[in-house]
Amino acid sequence: QVQLVESGGGLVQPGESLRLSCVASGSVSSILSMGWSRQAPGKEREFVALITSAQTINYGDSVKGRFTISRDNARDLVYLQMNSLKPEDTAVYNCYARTSLSTYWGQGTQVTVSS
Repeated sequence: QVQLVESGGGLVQPGESLRLSCVASGSVSSILSMGWSRQAPGKEREFVALITSAQTINYGDSVKGRFTISRDNARDLVYLQMNSLKPEDTAVYNCYARTSLSTYWGQGTQVTVSS
């Protein structure tokens, strides 16, 4: 079992930045990759970013060039640095971790971008 807790969400104005954090606990040695996805009201869940244990990184098309994912393996943390935020980035952001057997999800953190 892996437990995930996100933090760092909030209300910001367009163009501003936020950094989300996700700390993993439990069977962290079994984690193969960690990432972020988001879901806005009335919309489907959207892939945001992924980082593997080998530091391979992928981003969703809508966030490329603005968001950066990074991982601190020593502290079992994954970060999502979000720059140049837009109103359409407003959503609940969930951290997830994949093992060979399952995918685990955090409870989510709300990000609201509004003037």
